[in-house]
Amino acid sequence: MTANEKTLATFETRIRQMILRFQDLKQENASLYEQLKKNEADLADLRAKLLQGQNDYQSLKMAKMIEITDGDLSGAKERLSRLIREVNKCIAILSDENQ
Repeated sequence: MTANEKTLATFETRIRQMILRFQDLKQENASLYEQLKKNEADLADLRAKLLQGQNDYQSLKMAKMIEITDGDLSGAKERLSRLIREVNKCIAILSDENQ
């Protein structure tokens, strides 16, 4: 085997190794993208659950504030008036932000 043939054989071997390494990396990349999509879907699901939990908590807080116990009608009216004022403030803030 001449020096050129030996060099050519070494070159071919290294090219084959690079091709195999490229294919391995390509497969690993596809696997990582698949895992990333799954993680993003899980994250979106968890965010939706968190938002639902926060909404449920706010509804429960509001229900507790409105709840009339032991004939405390005047206290309930005050709490309801406070809630209405808070809602009006929120609406005003949102209206200012949208302008």
